[in-house]
Parts: sequence; C-alpha cells; structure tokens
Amino acid sequence: MNKIEKIVYDLVKSNPRVKQNIRNLYQSFFDILPNKKNFSINKIDLKEGYFYGFHDVTPFSEDSSKLLANKITIPLRMPERGDVLEVGYFNFDNGIKDFIKIGETLAWNYHKGCRLQWLKKNCIIYNHAEGDNLISCIHNIEDNSKKSLPFPIDSVSPCGQYISTFSYGRLEKLMPGYGYRVYDDISLIKEKTSKNTGLFLGDVNKKTKELILSLQDLAKIGDLSSEDLNCHHYVTHSLFSPDGKYISFLHRWVDITYTTRRHTRLLTINLESRECFVAPTNDMVSHYVWNKQNQIIAYSRVGNIDSHVLFEEPTLQKYRRIAYPKLNSDGHQSFISNDSFITDTYPDKNRMANLYKVDCNTENVTLLAKLNSYKKFQSLPPDRHWCCDLHPRMNSKGDLACFDSVHTGNRAICVMKI
Repeated sequence: MNKIEKIVYDLVKSNPRVKQNIRNLYQSFFDILPNKKNFSINKIDLKEGYFYGFHDVTPFSEDSSKLLANKITIPLRMPERGDVLEVGYFNFDNGIKDFIKIGETLAWNYHKGCRLQWLKKNCIIYNHAEGDNLISCIHNIEDNSKKSLPFPIDSVSPCGQYISTFSYGRLEKLMPGYGYRVYDDISLIKEKTSKNTGLFLGDVNKKTKELILSLQDLAKIGDLSSEDLNCHHYVTHSLFSPDGKYISFLHRWVDITYTTRRHTRLLTINLESRECFVAPTNDMVSHYVWNKQNQIIAYSRVGNIDSHVLFEEPTLQKYRRIAYPKLNSDGHQSFISNDSFITDTYPDKNRMANLYKVDCNTENVTLLAKLNSYKKFQSLPPDRHWCCDLHPRMNSKGDLACFDSVHTGNRAICVMKI
C-alpha cells in the first residue's frame, strides 16, 4: 500500500463493513483501465472449478503425491443450506492429474472450505452436516473405509488423535461467511460470554469432546474493559503447535447492536497445564501459522504498527517485526522453512493480488506472482463473502506452493514451483 492508502486503511481497518465499502469504491475508479498482465516466476498448473480454502493447513500429502481439493457445484453465490460441495484429491506427479472424489459435504464456505485436511498418512477428514447436526467425516483412501465424529473439526493434532473445534453456528452469526448455514446446539448466541461454549478439544479415537476454555473464562483473561465485556465473544482460527503441546486460536468480540467493529487477540493454551498466554498485540490479529520450531508468524498490531510479527516461542512474549515497511498490508502466510515463508496480499487498486517469499533473517522480499482478481469475485458487505484470496499453502519439502486464484476468470486451484 502507498502512504495515502495506508492512512485510509488504518482509519477504517477495525470496521470490516466500512473497510469493504471504501475498498470497493476506490477500486471502481480504476475499472476503466485495462487489466494488468498476470505474472509468475514459474508456470502455474491449475484446475478450474476447484479450490481448497484457508492457508493454515496444507492440502499436500507428506510425499506431495496427492493434493486435496473441493469441487464447486453451484454458480457464484453464497452457499445455502443443502448446497453440495464435492470433496476429494488430485493425484499429483509434476502436475495436477485426475480428481478422485471421496465424498460430499453440506458444511462449507468459500474461505475455509469444509476444513478438508490430512488426519494421518492415508486418512482424510472434513466437515459435513446431517440434518441439523454438524459432524466430521474420516475417509481412509487405502481401504475406502469411512467413519464419522459427532462434532465438526477446525484443526488436527500432529499425531492425528486430537482435534480443535468451536461453534460454527456462533461463528456464522458473528462473522458471516466463515461458518456454515447449519446452526449447531453450542452456539448459545443469546449469551455474550457463555460458560458452556468456547474452545473444545476432541478425541478422534473416543469420539468425544471437552470444553477446555469457555468464552466466560476467556473474558476474564487480561484487562478487558466493560465495553469489551458487553460484546458478543467467539473463538476462531485454531491450530495445534507442531509438537502438539499447545493450541493457538483467535479470541474475537463484536458489539452486534451498535457496530461491526471487530476486536481480536491471539492466545495459546498449554494442553497439559491449561495455562493460557496472550500475545502483546493491540486489538488486531488477522492471520497466522506455526513453523516447526514452535514459532508463530502473525499479521498483527504491536504498538501502533500493523505488520508480520514473528513470535519466537509459544508463550508469545518474545517477538520481532518482519519485513516492515516492505510489507505493510495484510496477508495469509505459510512457512517454506523455519526461516522463510510465503504470503499473499489482498487485491490492490488494480485488482492485482501479490504472492511474496519472505526471508525472516535477511528480511528480503521476493515477488513470486502478481495475479488478476476480477471484480465479479469481490465480496459485498455485509455477508456475501465469495471472494477468492490466494491463501498460499506449502508442501513439506518447501518447493511447491498451492493457492486458489481467479486470474483466468474462474475460481481455480493452482500449484507453482517456487
């Protein structure tokens, strides 16, 4: 972002609806100009009509021979109750090959899909709905066996035994477009800080879940104001640490009776001691991921500066800013190695989304791709969130990036060597 864009962004960034309206109006002035040419450092292999979703888990199998994907079955509109999303994977051998369908889901959105991810080497897990109940399905691709859990998932522990979860019904009410059009019985949306919902830990083997941190407990952590406590609180964006000892998550709250202004903080919880740690951020955290050294890179506000911040241990108290002001706009990160990551940007005034490689030690920033994001995919407030962020994800070797893009004019899942 240039200086003027950054000033305006800083004024409206805490109010998602106002921010979207101003962004859409600003970009419309540049619509009369010809589309910019797409750029990428290497050839992009893609399949139109497919996407994966969020950036925090990888669609690649451990050996990169398979690539998880969702197949869209509806036109460009918000998914409604009963709309089907096909679930499966591509065989991958120096390119995206044939699609193997393993099932269908009725619990999905454009940003996070159905939380499709690898549970173990040959097992895939994803969210689904049976009537009014949210569940998760497990598919073994080796013997085609299937089973289900009586609750949805958000993320999977490294050992594959545990999952993190929360109320997708509450999430959909308070952050439309990120939950599902099926409302669960733990949303308790009439309560602002309930003692009966929050962050849950599920056991895949026992098919049980327990509430490990309630919204009421969360509201007591730190120095929240009476105004904060009078908001509706919720949990989202949870991830296990690579050693499986912590769960990180975003704690958010919003006053739905007055404004869409959203407040966010990043926390971790030690699963053995149940001790919580709060990142020293100032009211804003958007996206984050772990590296294999139990460090977190998060786009967040520390002091009065929004930037990518590397939290160097799970207690979140030791940190350093990365590549600022070279990178001064929000993005979705994925680690290439412990010392480097890729991140995207939201579309700029010319509707071009950028993909960068960032070195945490040298703070060098390298442009990997610059791709069109056409206007028809622009989300419209308050709840038509059908945009396509790049959401880059890396394979385990660190040489292949997978991302979603609309630079061809259609939503597509893409793979590029970096």
